[in-house]
This record gives sequence, structure tokens and C-alpha cells, in this order.
Amino acid sequence: MNASVNANAPSPAGAQRPLPALLLALLLTLLPLALLSSAAGAQDHATLRPLVDALGKGSFSDTEKQVAALAATGDPAVVPALEALTNGDLYVRKADKAVVIGKRAGGSLALTDPLTGEALGSTASSALDKIRVNNRLRRTIRAALGGLTLRAADANTRRQAAEAIFKAQDAEGIEALDAAIAAETDPGVAKLMREARAAAVLASDLSTEDKIAAIDTLAERGDRDALSMITAVQNSDAAELQEAAGAALARIQKLQAAWDTARNVWFGLSLGSVLLLAAIGLAITFGVMGVINMAHGEMVMLGAYTTFVVQNLFRAHAPDLFDYSLLVALPAAFLVAGLVGVGIERGIIRFLHNRPLETLLATWGVSLILQQAVRSIFGPTNQEVGNPAFMSGAFEIGQLTITYNRLWILVFALTVFAALLIAMKFTRFGLNVRAVTQNRRMAASMGIRTPLVDAPTFGLGSGIAGIAGVALSQIDNVSPNLGQSYIIDSFMVVVFGGVGNLWGTLVAAMSLGVANKFLEPFAGAVLAKILVLVFIILFIQKRPRGLFALKGRAVEA
Repeated sequence: MNASVNANAPSPAGAQRPLPALLLALLLTLLPLALLSSAAGAQDHATLRPLVDALGKGSFSDTEKQVAALAATGDPAVVPALEALTNGDLYVRKADKAVVIGKRAGGSLALTDPLTGEALGSTASSALDKIRVNNRLRRTIRAALGGLTLRAADANTRRQAAEAIFKAQDAEGIEALDAAIAAETDPGVAKLMREARAAAVLASDLSTEDKIAAIDTLAERGDRDALSMITAVQNSDAAELQEAAGAALARIQKLQAAWDTARNVWFGLSLGSVLLLAAIGLAITFGVMGVINMAHGEMVMLGAYTTFVVQNLFRAHAPDLFDYSLLVALPAAFLVAGLVGVGIERGIIRFLHNRPLETLLATWGVSLILQQAVRSIFGPTNQEVGNPAFMSGAFEIGQLTITYNRLWILVFALTVFAALLIAMKFTRFGLNVRAVTQNRRMAASMGIRTPLVDAPTFGLGSGIAGIAGVALSQIDNVSPNLGQSYIIDSFMVVVFGGVGNLWGTLVAAMSLGVANKFLEPFAGAVLAKILVLVFIILFIQKRPRGLFALKGRAVEA
């Protein structure tokens, strides 16, 4: 059945109006509202315009008063003008004395309206007078900008505003803070606002009781900013204020000492995880073969350069997948360093068994060859290795800042340790390695072909050093000398923990890392390492086999 519609037929009563008619009615309804809104905006700008233009008149103190007047309007439309003023981009046009924002573009200045953002063309700098600011005025502007954003819809913007007022200690912001605190719904932002108010109160002429309450608030914050603010009022004439400040300072100093301890422990564990990664492979090869491998640091360096090569390939061919580059770099670095390690063992070390001095000199020569080879291929300068997104940034626990790259390296080091421990405990290869480590001759007499254990063991230790280089590339410079920074520390970890003992390597790495970080504030980095070395020498005199000596029967030659 076909239905036809006559477009010219009259619409019956109650029928729906055609779409164009509805649109016309909607436009006629909204037009007055739009006109009213535009008129209101124009009226607001007309009210603000004299205040903005007055910024270019008078002295610094006059400009400061005008900034306060603009802040008192509470209108966010004045934010661009104040930001331009503090950045040195606000000018007075000589022709009509209007205040404009000027951005340098070539040999002239591109002008925009500070209230509407409308482009006003460009002009020579000689046609403008720059509005000057000093440090006091900048502090006033920062506080004004903070007050204007205290009631923003975005919680992060309000947080930044509260922090700005806290740092500026602007007493003029107390009233705005009181209103913002009463309306704030985010507990974290409200706490920051109360701390900002306390900081402003200390810089104001309010009563001693108000300042004592502010000191209590800042004492709860307990950081170094609060410490400096309370220290500044300790010399007050009011005895009650001095007493409250002294008590608060004692509380903060005690809290700071606790956070300093936690900070040193974290930094020590972070350093210990690096030492664990660098030393754990050495602990295996040194324990099984008794080889002092001076080229072990270069295995770390090869792992770092493998990461550099892999990341460059990702940048060139798959930039969107760059965050996954480390997942490719880890097995690649293990294979590269492991194969080089097997080559060193098969080509040099197996001919030098029971000749420790010759082995030391030979591996030292290999380390020099590898360093020079890397210099010839990649150059002597540091190479750029990027952090993937999940290893960038940091988070805070109280006053302790933890970076994601250090945290991931700690987790990675413990994962490698656990995997190696499982392999040594529950695989036939691990059983052979432990047998050779405990007593090489006895293992050989039981049918274990020790030369066939040596090569994969040396390759395993070198491969682990390679993946240590992947981790170190995220926190250290990638250069031909990268491994030299860790070889001595690695030997200290292995000797201190007990040759060939994985648990001893873990405990020694973490202990030496924490000890270094606790000694550095008092003795300096270099002297701290020397003190640690002296301690290990003295310790080895008492326990020659380290913290955790392997159990086994000695076979005399």
C-alpha cells in the first residue's frame, strides 16, 4: 500500500509543527537570554576594565593596591591579567593608556586583551610601557591568584591555590580561606587550606591566641616549611607565643628525625637492590668456580647498552609501544651478556683453573677490551635511555617521596632473587651448581661433569648481570664506565655475605646499602664507602667465610 503526503495540504489542528518552525521558535526564545548574558558579560568587563587599566599607574605600592582590588572582585576573568603581570608580559599602550598583554613575536609584540583574550594586533615595543614588578609585588600577585582559585570546581586547582597561599603567607588571604574552608568538601584540600590559613595567621597582626592555634596546626603538618615558619616567630615578644613555638619545634624536630630515619632506610634499600642485582650473578660464578671476574661490571654495562639499542629500535619502528621496550630489553640483555660470559669462560677462564692471579689479570684485560669496544661503537659520552610511563613519577607516604623507578627496581631485584633461589633449589642444574659450590672435587667424584657446569653457570651469572644493567639504565648514566661503579661494591657484598650463598648476598646487599646511607650525612659519600670497606675487612678477620658460610667437607689437595 502506498501512502502519499501532500506537502501543501493544511496541517490539522493539534498536528506537530514542521521542524523549521520549531527551530525558529527556539531561536526567538533563546535570543533575549543570549543578549542578556552578553550584556551582563560586557557589564562585568566594563566594571573590571578600570581596575585592570589602573595597574599601569602609580608606584609599586599603588599596583599592589590594585592587585588587591582585582582579587577582591573574585572574578576569574582577571586571572590572565595577573598572570601576565607576574610573568612580565603586561604593558601600557602609550596611545590610549590601555593595559594589554604583550607576547614577543619576532621584532614586535603580539597584543591581546587581558580580559577577553581578543587579539589586538601587533606593535613595536617602543609603543608600550612595561609594567614593572618587584619581589614583594610578585608575592602579592601569587596570593591573589591563589585566592581567586580557592573556589574552583577542580579539586586539584583548589589544592594548588591553597599551597600557593601557604608559601606566600599572605595575611590578606585569611578571609578568602575562611570562606573556602567552610565550603570545601574534599578533606585533603580542606586540611591544606587550614594549614595555609595558619601560615597566613603567623604573618598577620591577629591575637596571640590565634597565632598559638596556628602554631598547633603547623606542628601537625610537621614538615620543613612548617619548621621554618614556626622558627621565625620564636623570637616574638609574647612569652606564651615563645613557649608554644618552642614546644612545636621540639615536636617537629622529633617527627623530622623519624622521617629522616625512614628516608635513609628507603634510600638504603634502594641502593641495596642495585647492589643485589649487580652482585647476585657474581656470587654464583665466584662460588662455583672461585674466579675473580673483573669483567663482571662490563656484563652490567652490556645489559645497559642492550637496553639503549632496543629502545632506539622501538623509537624508530614502534614509538607507540615504547612502554613495552623493557619487556624486550630484559631477555635481550640476558642473552647478550650471557653469551659473552660463556665465550669468556670457554675461551679464557677454563684454561686458568686454580690460577687466581692469572684469572684476575685476564678478566681485567677482557674488561678493558669490552669498554674500548663499546666506546668505538657507541662513543664515549653518556647515552639516553628513557623511562616507560609506569616507571616515571613518584608518590608520597607522609613526608617520604618514593619514585616509581626505584620501587620497581627493588621489586625486580627481589623477583630475580626469588627466581634464582627456586632454580637453585628445585632444578637438576641448581643441584649440580650447589654441589660444585660446596665441594668441587667431591662433586666430580660423584659423576658431575664440572666443566659442563662451569660454562652455563658463568653464562647465568653474566646474564643476570646483563638484566641488572637494564635496571641500572633507568637510574644511572649509560656509559662505558657504568660497570666500574659497581664491581668493587659487588665483591664486598659477596665476601661479606658468604661466597656462593644467595641469602647471604641478599642480607649483605641490603645491610651495606642502608649502612652507606646512614653514614653519608655524617662522613660524606667517599668516606662512607671507606668506612664500610674497613668494617668488612675487620669482619672477615673474625669470620673469614662471611655472614652465611656454606656447609661442606673440604678436600685437601
